[in-house]
Amino acid sequence: MNKFNDREKSFENKFAHDQELQFKVTARRNKYLAEWVSKRLGKNDIETDNYIKELIKADFEEPGDQDIIRKIKKDFEKNNISLESAELDQEIKNCLERAKKDFL
Repeated sequence: MNKFNDREKSFENKFAHDQELQFKVTARRNKYLAEWVSKRLGKNDIETDNYIKELIKADFEEPGDQDIIRKIKKDFEKNNISLESAELDQEIKNCLERAKKDFL
């Protein structure tokens, strides 16, 4: 029975580690995405730092990426800059791949 408990504990530890890693990758992806958006919107360094925090905070509104997509699209519209959904989707993928490389 002890081996079963050890195995169960091992799976729990792996799950916790995987969840923590996923959280870090997502936060890093959001940072890279916020830097890309900031550059497109012409923000300075201080504004970029603030935007990174805003985007990371926005990601906690609901599960998935719809909350950050909505925020980014709204920010582009507010600045009268066009942004195609396909372009945003591709940049999200690029930022995710870049973030994964940082942790793997």
